[in-house]
Amino acid sequence: MTDATEFQDIPTTTLADLLGRDQVMDIGIRPLWTPVPRIAGPAFTVSCPPGDNLMLHAAIHRAEPGSVIVVESGDLNWALAGGNVCAVAQRRGVLAFVADGLIRDLAEVRESGFPVFARGVIPIPGAKKAVRPLNEPVRCGGVRIEAGDVVVADEEGVVAVPAGRRAEVLAAARAKLAKEAAESLDDWEKAHRARIDGILAEGGFEG
Repeated sequence: MTDATEFQDIPTTTLADLLGRDQVMDIGIRPLWTPVPRIAGPAFTVSCPPGDNLMLHAAIHRAEPGSVIVVESGDLNWALAGGNVCAVAQRRGVLAFVADGLIRDLAEVRESGFPVFARGVIPIPGAKKAVRPLNEPVRCGGVRIEAGDVVVADEEGVVAVPAGRRAEVLAAARAKLAKEAAESLDDWEKAHRARIDGILAEGGFEG
């Protein structure tokens, strides 16, 4: 099985080109502080109903080091986590939170350097009552995520690589990056101009 850390050097733009829109989270899932490092790791999935954050708080003690905790919630009224939860996750080796929801204590999280990709911040915490299973399939930012899928996130966005396609996508991404690195801007411009002019001509454009 391909090591998820091998995706650390693959930009999300490259992965998006290869995987398409369905594997790219919507623009609401964004880094909450910048400049944020690129992170890449297997998903540890969590589902929290609106107003409740119990299972995320449970997950920080159960996720393996090197994992990315991915949270389905969609709640824009209550925080899923705060500074201490992020600090404990970071201390236990979790790479980042990718949450379809909100957090609080952003200054603490930013100061600690713990990457959080989410919809924003709000100062009021949720309740801790709803027990749900961990590592079940979730939807985050419009993308279906299963436990073990490779989550890659950087300042451009968040992309999920299905676990069964890890080796294939990694090889294709490396080949694409190598080809781009070998191409000069002059070469790219020439090919780009020819492609665009061809499309324009087919559409009847004159000028």
